[in-house]
Amino acid sequence: MQTRPRLVTSIPFWVLLVLSLASVIGGLVIVFQQIDAMQAVLDDPNATVVTVYVAQSWAIVGAVLLGAGALGILTTLAVAAVISTRPRPDVSVETIDWTSDEESAPFAAAPTVAAAATTAPAAPLVLEDADVETPSDAPAPAAAAAASHDAPKLDTGDDTPRA
Repeated sequence: MQTRPRLVTSIPFWVLLVLSLASVIGGLVIVFQQIDAMQAVLDDPNATVVTVYVAQSWAIVGAVLLGAGALGILTTLAVAAVISTRPRPDVSVETIDWTSDEESAPFAAAPTVAAAATTAPAAPLVLEDADVETPSDAPAPAAAAAASHDAPKLDTGDDTPRA
């Protein structure tokens, strides 16, 4: 199982490479055309200063494009070298044996209603120091829940009767 995209399918990598190659080719074309134009003008005795200086400026623009393209190609080579030398994490994939009749649950079962009833206190809560008046014949909420026949009876292991 692969955890990161491959360099072959990386769109930014290929865009950088294609634009770098286009910049190198465009820069070379501009530089060679302008050098040819400067040679033709310099050999002409009727050439003006404007025609000579304009060709030099365009030659400089072509050289900048050529340098930017070369820098882009070097960057793509560096990215490819870093990606290829980076260690891949060891990812193991667990396969499922569909032919096995064993029923081993990978996940814990959901808690049942009996587990929810274990959180209720077993004996009624008696407040000794409180100044709250409660009628003595009213059952406590926990005792009322335990007395209902919907709640399951829990065996706590304690055989002593509770009052």
